Amino acid sequence: MVTAIPTSSHLLLPSTGSAIHHRSTLHIIDVTAGSKKALSSSPLNNDNKTTLYCGRHIGSVRCAAVDTSSEVETKKKSDPNANSWLLKQEQAGDIDAELTIVLSSISMACKQIASLVQRAGISNMTGVQGAVNVQGEDQKKLDVVSNEVFSNCLRSSGRTGIIASEEEDVPVAVEESYSGNYIVVFDPLDGSSNIDAAVSTGSIFGIYSPNDECLADIGDDATLDQMEQRCVINVCQPGSNLLAAGYCMYSSSVIFVLSIGKGVFSFTLDPMYGEFVLTQENIKIPKAGKIYSFNEGNYLLWDEKLRKYMDDLKDPGPSGKPYSARYIGSLVGDFHRTLLYGGIYGYPRDKKSKNGKLRLLYECAPMSYLVEQAGGKGSDGHKRVLDIQPEQIHQRVPLFIGSVEEVEKLEKYLA
Repeated sequence: MVTAIPTSSHLLLPSTGSAIHHRSTLHIIDVTAGSKKALSSSPLNNDNKTTLYCGRHIGSVRCAAVDTSSEVETKKKSDPNANSWLLKQEQAGDIDAELTIVLSSISMACKQIASLVQRAGISNMTGVQGAVNVQGEDQKKLDVVSNEVFSNCLRSSGRTGIIASEEEDVPVAVEESYSGNYIVVFDPLDGSSNIDAAVSTGSIFGIYSPNDECLADIGDDATLDQMEQRCVINVCQPGSNLLAAGYCMYSSSVIFVLSIGKGVFSFTLDPMYGEFVLTQENIKIPKAGKIYSFNEGNYLLWDEKLRKYMDDLKDPGPSGKPYSARYIGSLVGDFHRTLLYGGIYGYPRDKKSKNGKLRLLYECAPMSYLVEQAGGKGSDGHKRVLDIQPEQIHQRVPLFIGSVEEVEKLEKYLA
């Protein structure tokens, strides 16, 4: 017979339906023929916000619990959440109060999108919306909803002057702004083609100060009124002007990665408290790595120099160990792995996509900013991504990003 007994008798459940308001650990004990060998010990992830109903006999198994709530409370207090971390940066003078509010509103948007992504299959949010975005791509249902969530959170913050989304034709001036004039560019749901398969996706963002001296060539387009033209000019800035950038990855964990120009920090969403908790400080990408992340399905569409580079990565050489291939098809997921483990991620130009496929403002520049803050490098194959002056709002560029030595190795092949 197998039953469950507590290691301490003070939390026995007297009857079916009794509630536990503690984080608890269930110990399964084998008491057959007098034996008391522990078979397993597993956490019951409950806190004072969640009620666990237990005490029912299931066969010969009885539930019981041990109170470990004090350990959870201690850990919670020791790990700062994203908002308290931002306030500390404000107190140190690294950011101002306006930027603190903008970043807090972005983290709130990410929490809401994370919930939408996790419930996509249940709430019928998978599949195509039926519309096509400005790039000519079919919009997923969650693309549209995520864009609304991101836009609404930024508008309601009252500290953004202009917002620009990958899903919108032109940037938008925020009428609800009270005193702030930050420019926020974002891809609300990167990798949305993976939604139906429950593969990792993410949101990417970058924050700029206004710049009326942008040299973007918008011409005399009669379809743009004066306000829209001012928005286009302000948004069209090189990545070197970024004040902050980050992304949120929706996967087995919801991870919010952020830089305000003082290194890269990672926060993980604690579902128990609904807060992003600081889990990694001053992330540094390895200087070299043995992982490459390219869509090799396009191999025959690449130019000869790039194919030679790829062939050499696969050559075992004297070490007998070729590079490992890892490709998710979601920029956020592939980049996050590269950031932690080193290596290189690449989305090159090819015969089908003459300028590559990734957008400079919404994807390439923010990610290059982050990787440089972590000690890595972002390149279009010939020059630094952050030095590229945007000429169009939805401009695409090739992207090679990752460990310094790996990106420089590729640049030598493409030179």
